[in-house]
Amino acid sequence: MAKQRIQYECGECGYVSPKWMGSCPICSTWNSFVEKKEERKTVTKHKVDVSESDQDEVVKLSEIVYSDKERESSNVKEFDRVLGGGFVKGSFLLLGGDPGIGKSTLMLQVALQSPNIKIFYVAGEESASQIKQRASRIGLKGDNLHIGSNTEVHSVIAMTRKLNPDLLIVDSIQTLFSDELSSLPGSVQQVRECSALLQQIAKREGVTTLMIGHVTKEGDIAGPRILEHMVDTVLHFEGDKNHFYRLLRCVKNRFGPAQEVGVFEMKGDGLQEVPNPSELFMSEIDSPVSGSAITCVMEGSRPILAEVQALVTPSSFGTPQRTASGYDQKRLSLLIAVLEKRGGHQFTGQDVYLNIAGGLKISDPAADLAVASALVSSLNDTVTPRNKIFYGEVGLGGEVRKVSFSEMRLKEAEKMGFLTAVIPKNELIKTEKIKVTSARTIADIIE
Repeated sequence: MAKQRIQYECGECGYVSPKWMGSCPICSTWNSFVEKKEERKTVTKHKVDVSESDQDEVVKLSEIVYSDKERESSNVKEFDRVLGGGFVKGSFLLLGGDPGIGKSTLMLQVALQSPNIKIFYVAGEESASQIKQRASRIGLKGDNLHIGSNTEVHSVIAMTRKLNPDLLIVDSIQTLFSDELSSLPGSVQQVRECSALLQQIAKREGVTTLMIGHVTKEGDIAGPRILEHMVDTVLHFEGDKNHFYRLLRCVKNRFGPAQEVGVFEMKGDGLQEVPNPSELFMSEIDSPVSGSAITCVMEGSRPILAEVQALVTPSSFGTPQRTASGYDQKRLSLLIAVLEKRGGHQFTGQDVYLNIAGGLKISDPAADLAVASALVSSLNDTVTPRNKIFYGEVGLGGEVRKVSFSEMRLKEAEKMGFLTAVIPKNELIKTEKIKVTSARTIADIIE
């Protein structure tokens, strides 16, 4: 019997080395190598039994018939919005999010609110009684939901063929394992092997498959990067545990628009859809206060109004602090430098704190104008009217640049009752209810 060789594998990227290394030469991660035994390749590896006719079938592109009717609605409007209209038959999806953010609750509600879809739920992290308890708490029965607790991938595939469900939910992919591999569940080999087998079930047998994945401390989906390339749709479930809102963001979608966002609110009876997110992220403070400005950011194709709050106060230390919550801190430092150089406002010796009300995290450059306005308002201790909205990108020369979806932003502001809008100079938009003011440079917002 041949002796098995000892190898060392990176737990982040899967790089294999004959000796232990402190830092991975591929992904530069420290202390990520774990010991493993070299495994002998088998002929049946990475294979799922399918009929010979499916293997040999070749069709012309012009002969393929497709229609939007192949989508199956989940009856959760925000979830269908993110997917582009519902589940596509035979699609392969991946859902990631922080621990405790509500991934399993979301999938359970999708499963229980879709009575016309036969669902097989593979529970690797919870028992069937725990799932039943959660379903009872949110007031759902789920006669169409079948729950299995076996996490061996070949057993899952056999049970899937026996049930022939419309939707297969795996919670989570890190708990699945193949007995043909000696590595532990959640390792790079196990995740890659199990995902490849599930992909063949989805594509060759038309079973829509949704996998839940863990995330790293940086917020990326754990496991090999190839996992995100294999799937058709990558979803991120985001939110701050100190707030009740949750964002379902589509990062990749082969069957619809990417970067689409659905908004939910976590309550005692489960996740509730938020049809008007602008009301959720607006501050409840009605009294005017300095350092506040309203902007409209785009999350996918959805405009959302958000309140930017700034606090500029004299520093007690030699080096002033620059702190941002829900906004890029480097972008904040850039805007402060532009205001000092192009606008004539001095922030030397001043601590600057910036917050996006409601815990929303924004990356839309259209919020630059509102951030600059809030900073100047707090620095000069002047009050900005609550019925005024700001949006526009600020360049290094102090110019206010044009942004996309300007008409949609103004319509959202008009719907929420705003009377004045400060927008870039090049935007030629007229509205009946909102007075539009153009800003050519950063100095114009002072007026």
